[in-house]
Amino acid sequence: MPASPLSSDADLISATRRVERKLGFFAHLGIYLLVNAGLIALNLLQTHKPFWAAGPLLGWGIGLLFHGLKVFMQLPPAWKQGMIEQELKNHRQ
Repeated sequence: MPASPLSSDADLISATRRVERKLGFFAHLGIYLLVNAGLIALNLLQTHKPFWAAGPLLGWGIGLLFHGLKVFMQLPPAWKQGMIEQELKNHRQ
């Protein structure tokens, strides 16, 4: 059974959005690696200082972790729809 033009357009939009989110994450990851490599190098050049580069590395790393989780660890659509239906049922009672 061929898909209707509306569903194929919606599928294309959805797929495009997912690809853009993944590319955004990889750009974020690349910038994180470059900047933090520079911070670590700068920190190591200052041998008499404590390892202060760990702060930005950890803080930004937590943000990057959550960005990755949001992009790659999504609930299946059926679970989301089931949860919405359950909430609607609970709200009506």
